[in-house]
Amino acid sequence: MSQQAAPPPIVASNRIWTIPNVISFIRLLGVPLFLYLLLGPHHDVAAVIVLAIGGTTDWVDGFVARRMNSVSRLGELLDPFADRLYILATLIGFTVRGVVPYWLTGALLLREAVLAVALVVLRRHGYGPPPVHYVGKTGTFVLLAALPAILLARAVPSIDSWMGPVGWGLAWWALALYWAAGVLYLAQTAQLLRADRLAAG
Repeated sequence: MSQQAAPPPIVASNRIWTIPNVISFIRLLGVPLFLYLLLGPHHDVAAVIVLAIGGTTDWVDGFVARRMNSVSRLGELLDPFADRLYILATLIGFTVRGVVPYWLTGALLLREAVLAVALVVLRRHGYGPPPVHYVGKTGTFVLLAALPAILLARAVPSIDSWMGPVGWGLAWWALALYWAAGVLYLAQTAQLLRADRLAAG
């Protein structure tokens, strides 16, 4: 019985103007628009639409990059940067408006701070950031679904009775996945540092 050959590895190019990168740039432009709608005229439904589009295109740009074999080094940086910027902007805006409590914002930002320290340590040892784990990517996707649901429940009182619990259920799930991914990244960091010490010894 013949075995199928493994697909060739995807090599990241140095191209800038690719379709996935354009999608990521558009996602970034949505951040100030979202904050304006949320904190300025309080157009919450419009802000939900912008946030939902940003969360959906988080999956689209990666899919297009793999499908069209247009993975680029810039795209590998833009995609997680756009994710974190959306989450940071949303948490700040929601906290200012009182949509989410301070403890949720603190728990999510604490995870980012811990990983930022880990990245600094890795760079001092000559390593780049660890590869994105599917647990972390899933946590980000769930969080980008939870936050619009929470805001929509607040903006449309007639659906709050069921949309609110859905949004907060997703938020708790995202928080657990977020920290689980953080533990995995810290384990990868410790493994690399341990290998460095053994090599030096």
